[in-house]
Amino acid sequence: MKKTILCLLVSVSTFGSYAQEKTDVVYRRSSLFTVMVTDEDRKYADVIEEAFISADIPEKFNNHNIDLRTMPKTYDSSSSKEEIKAAQKIAIQEYFSKNNIAKAVVAKWFNRSAKGGFNMDLISERGSYNATDLDVKIAKSSERGLALLADAGEELIKTTFVVVNDFDYISKEEVAEKAKAGLGFASSLTGNSGLGNKIANKTLDVAGKGYVIKTTSNLYKLVWDEETAAIFYNDYWNDDSDIDQAKKVAFEESDIFKLELVGTEVAWADLQATSFTRKSEEQLVAVATVKAVDAVIAKLQRKYEVFRTKTPLQSGDPLAAKIGLKEGLEAGDKYEVLEQTIDKNGKTFYKRQGVIKVDKKQIWDNRFLAGEETDAPKDAKEYTLFKGGKNYYSGMLIRQIN
Repeated sequence: MKKTILCLLVSVSTFGSYAQEKTDVVYRRSSLFTVMVTDEDRKYADVIEEAFISADIPEKFNNHNIDLRTMPKTYDSSSSKEEIKAAQKIAIQEYFSKNNIAKAVVAKWFNRSAKGGFNMDLISERGSYNATDLDVKIAKSSERGLALLADAGEELIKTTFVVVNDFDYISKEEVAEKAKAGLGFASSLTGNSGLGNKIANKTLDVAGKGYVIKTTSNLYKLVWDEETAAIFYNDYWNDDSDIDQAKKVAFEESDIFKLELVGTEVAWADLQATSFTRKSEEQLVAVATVKAVDAVIAKLQRKYEVFRTKTPLQSGDPLAAKIGLKEGLEAGDKYEVLEQTIDKNGKTFYKRQGVIKVDKKQIWDNRFLAGEETDAPKDAKEYTLFKGGKNYYSGMLIRQIN
């Protein structure tokens, strides 16, 4: 079963890599570290965990995962909804503190070695900076170097996020009750009210296969401000060629690194009825787990501006980008078009060049295993079309606006 689930997940990994290579545009992504809450008493707990751990980070983010991908459930699910929410947040903060998660996230950014040294290789790679210009010893006495450090902090480190997912398996009976209550629940399964209602109704007709995966996700952002950066570079920075033991100990004992709560969202995922006849229930749970994570990330981005990613335009004519239903796109959604500019010191800034809208005539269905669940033509275009502007070109960046 494990091999079967992994095979299902490999297909989306291959597709994600292909899509990213086809775009062929260098731009600075936000970084994401995902965690899940484990519960041995949860139905299909092992399947959900394996699917979660095996799935790729969405290609619009840098993968900033560290080893600690799971945290134990420590609260009572029989409590009220509000009590559970409060208990979740307390449990997450305790987990962050106990395992020094914020510090580990920073250590990954600077490639901390076993000896205690740091380097700028990862920042150079993700930000397309010159590694020599980012060398801290040079930066301390160079206006350009300081500007680049500030830019790297603003562009990369400051946009590092942690999403903690708490999954739940909902039985067919519960699905039926909620679906009968109205269209709201059905539409929440897919983000499309008409399609959601149709899918919910079909799901109830398939004997023994009715379920959804629900995920409640808390979004956290790494705090990286001028004060934190100054303390890190001045008091903790070490080079493997000349380790300062006092600074090494200072970093290990520090408690200045924090993750701040941005907000919480809930999403659901199921499969369309045609898929229920071709896969085992364990496979369906695995696929739904991945779909639920994609859905909740899309909802978090729609709700919280700080979490919204930039995406490069694939072309200016037609006006297209490689994002779609997986990212929660809906007809008429507005995106600002940004032109990336760099000043004489290498500091990056973005200039808005206009606003475009999602064209309802072609929205790419790039959801996980979407090809198996819909009757979309095999030659369907792997991009979404936009309208509302001219003189845009491949490589410009777009970002959703309210």
